[in-house]
Amino acid sequence: MAKTKIVVIQLKEIIYTVIFAALGILLILLLIFMFWPDKEDNGTSTSTNLYIPGKWTSSIALNDTAINLEVVLDEDHINSVRIINIDETITTMFPLVAPSLELIADQLYMDVPIDQLEIKEDSRYTQTLLIEAIKLALDKAKPTPTP
Repeated sequence: MAKTKIVVIQLKEIIYTVIFAALGILLILLLIFMFWPDKEDNGTSTSTNLYIPGKWTSSIALNDTAINLEVVLDEDHINSVRIINIDETITTMFPLVAPSLELIADQLYMDVPIDQLEIKEDSRYTQTLLIEAIKLALDKAKPTPTP
């Protein structure tokens, strides 16, 4: 006759084995997902940011007086556009500067591209001058591609 072997497996051992096997599979899956290369990452750092965040300035010369225009930026949005150090003589001599900048700033806050801003006919030259100054500040804030 053949010798019959009886194997006794306790329920605790089965539960521990299943738990450790599940944890092992979970750990392997976690490591795979953590270190799997993304499709967008090609080894080069391509920046999708439109601007370098911060305060950027440009100057406008009006009748021997310089007006500094300050543009505050996020990575992809214009937060504020304002004139700093404006003199009373400038506001008296050029009364359309402040309202024109306010109209431009309102459009920029609504994410209208700077090339598609609506310019009013009665203050076209003032708004064009301000838009060019804003473009200069935005050019300073553009990130440079890294090789």
